[in-house]
Amino acid sequence: MSGQTQGRQCLCERLGPAFSDNEKRKGETGVHGVITAVTSSSLPPAGIINTIVKLAKTCILRLTVCKLYFILSDKVANGGASMWCELSQGNFFDEFQMEGVAAEHNEIYLEFVPENLWRALKTAQSAKAVKIKLTNKHCPCLRVAVELPSLSSSSRIVTHDIPVGVIPRRMWNDFREPSMPDFDVSIYLPVLKTMKSVVERMKNLSNFIVIEANLSGEMNLKIETDLVSVTTHFKDLGNPPWASEDGCQSSGQGRDLESMAEACIDIKKLQQLLAGQQVNPTKALCNIVHKRIVHFILLHEEVSLQYFIPAIA
Repeated sequence: MSGQTQGRQCLCERLGPAFSDNEKRKGETGVHGVITAVTSSSLPPAGIINTIVKLAKTCILRLTVCKLYFILSDKVANGGASMWCELSQGNFFDEFQMEGVAAEHNEIYLEFVPENLWRALKTAQSAKAVKIKLTNKHCPCLRVAVELPSLSSSSRIVTHDIPVGVIPRRMWNDFREPSMPDFDVSIYLPVLKTMKSVVERMKNLSNFIVIEANLSGEMNLKIETDLVSVTTHFKDLGNPPWASEDGCQSSGQGRDLESMAEACIDIKKLQQLLAGQQVNPTKALCNIVHKRIVHFILLHEEVSLQYFIPAIA
């Protein structure tokens, strides 16, 4: 595999066969950007937001004309995990209008508490329509207006104002897509419910878990303490046929198929990913950089979620 992937290169492509007056408006709001999103046929992704709630107390929402991104960018050097969740807005909104700070920088970056958005979207499960708009009545907010069914001719509208922080353009580079690690082994994950059950039991015995896998489709989850040593084995999981930038198949080329790559990680971070998982992926895999990092990828039709957990020395 080549060293790093272009930030915007689609995961699915690399997996191959595996898978108004704007100036006046800005002056009124003090927010450099305009967002209006409306949906009636399909609700916003409350389940996806719930997954993010389990992974991050605060995160960055990046909006572009075509896509939405939820970003957690903790410092890996300090043991923090990072997340990159990408959604195509066309799969969730009937109408979507977004204008960034300028034509050449047509993006908006907002910092917010995902639990607040999740609570607002929970009220929208039986809604006739949902409208999300960036406003600034007293402070920058995402306003979620939920139109609920009513027995009378008048509509019932519930409004939630979610405080957000607007990220200045000079800081945007801090929230770019993480580069693909030059992994030693890439492997499909077992059934996530099974993996979750195993990890939850192991969490009661240790704060750390070792994930090891090879290119023969084998994965082990291990904990070792002074009192106990426990290993759960998974076989015949399969290994994704990644394609490098030059189109050649890659993933640990030249590596012994039986040789294990491993990483010891914080078991709580893994448990949070599995416990909060509501993406319901059609494909789930992880890449292991030996003793450095574990990179999880969950893919669904309209969603991709990447989660990076650094190894503990």
